[in-house]
This record gives sequence, structure tokens and C-alpha cells, in this order.
Amino acid sequence: MTMTAGSLTASVEDLAAASQVARHAVIAQVLKEAQPYIERLRGKTLVIKLGGSTLDNQQDALEDIVWLRGLGARPVLVHGGGAEINGWLKRVGIEPRFEHGLRVTDEETLDVVRMVLVGKINGDLVRLVGRLGGRAVGLSGLDGQLLRARRVSPELGQVGTVTDVTAGPIEVLSAAGYIPVIAPIALGEDGEPLNVNADDAAADLARGLHAAKLLYLSDVPGILDRNGALLSELTHQEVEALLADGTTSGGMVPKARACLRALDATERVHIVDGRDSHVLIRELLTHEGAGTMIT
Repeated sequence: MTMTAGSLTASVEDLAAASQVARHAVIAQVLKEAQPYIERLRGKTLVIKLGGSTLDNQQDALEDIVWLRGLGARPVLVHGGGAEINGWLKRVGIEPRFEHGLRVTDEETLDVVRMVLVGKINGDLVRLVGRLGGRAVGLSGLDGQLLRARRVSPELGQVGTVTDVTAGPIEVLSAAGYIPVIAPIALGEDGEPLNVNADDAAADLARGLHAAKLLYLSDVPGILDRNGALLSELTHQEVEALLADGTTSGGMVPKARACLRALDATERVHIVDGRDSHVLIRELLTHEGAGTMIT
């Protein structure tokens, strides 16, 4: 059979039309699946902790956060920055020290911590949110006495544990359409700044804001079983059992304990792999999810 130029053009056009119909069908299916989740999130506060180890992959996460804000949710971003803090400490001749997973923070170390968290990372995140079409306001726990804390122990120096959250500044900013971006520096009892573990600060903010969800973007897929398989959904009691028998260990232990504390006032806590593309949207707006959800 001889194919003419006209019939070839028609065939190409038919294929293009079929491809477009298929794409539209996929889009319609995705929107149909996402719609109930979108409705549940509208007007709800979501506290999202972006870990220092995932900052290199922050653009996808920030795009997701901007989209969630556009869909009517009220995301609040808390960030760490441990790796960058360590780098700057070594630049100025200070060797990083840790006790029980917390940074030993003398006055010199605290100056570097504040410089990196508040002066650099916080500002960079606010700038990137703006570039992606969102509106963000950078804060630390010192602003408006947002986070108040007491010292953990003399051995750790100026390290704090949060005792009180002032929700007003965040609520005002969220109601006005802004995304608060918070560095975990708190106000101590003597008026001095205290360094707070970012996982703990996120959990305390979620509790203080009565957030619908707390999400941790980590560098692991979520909580794993003994064989390394992802546990996609767990209860409070099941997480306690995993901690008790040592299945959950290492760096996941403080994160899991922070999750359990947050559940006192938060409906759901999620741990997802911040290295995965658009993991927040997949976790929040699809049936399958992407990490571990704790109820």
C-alpha cells in the first residue's frame, strides 16, 4: 500500500490527538484522586520540617509547599542546617561536638549557629519561595517570643528545650497568605538565645499550633522494619513497640520520639524522604503516599 504525504500527515495528527486525549485522561484521574485530600487540607495548618541533610534537594519541596499554599493549606516551614553549621564551625577553627545527639553550644558556637540558621539558610529559603511564586516571611523563635525555652543541661551549654509557643505571629502571617519560615533559635528564661534541635522545635510548633499534620523531610524513606522494608502506616503504640525492641534505632529514635510528642495535639505525623521528587504532594494527595504516616 502506498502512503501519500496527505495520509502520513493525517496519521501523525491522529496520533497526536490520541496522545493529547490520553494526557487529559491522566490529568483528570490525578485530579479526581487528589480532590478529596485537597478539600481536607484547605485551611489546615501543616508544619513541615526540612532537614539540613535535604537542603540540597529543597527546590522540589519548596515548590510543593508553594502549591499547597495555593490550594488553601497553611504550611509552616521549620528548617535545620546541621551540615552547613559544621562546615562554618570548622572554617573558624571550632570543632563540632555532640552529646546524646545534641550539639554542644558555647557562646562562640552559638554565634555561628545563629549566623548560619538565621542569617543564611532562613534568608535563602525565603528567597527561593519568592522565586517559585510564593510569599514567605523568615522568623526565628526570638521574633515575637515565638519559641520560649529552658536550658537542657549545663554540659550542653546554650541548648534549649521548648517550654512555650506563641502562636499569634504565625497565625497572623498564615491568615494573610504568607508562608512562615522558622529557624529553631528560642528565647531562654534569662533572655538569652538558645539553640533548639529542629526536629523538636517542629514537634513543639505542631503542638502549639494544633496543626493537622506534621511532616518531616528526612534522608530516609521513613520508619523501616527489621528487614529494611518501609512501614507505610503506624499507630502511636506500634512506634513505641519499635523503639522498645530496638527495630527503630540510631538517628531515627529522636525523630520518632518527637513524632509521638506531637501526636498529643496533632492529627497525623509523616516521615518522608526529602530526596525524592515532589514527595510532599505524593504523600499528601495520593492514595499510596510516599513515606510513613503515624496516627
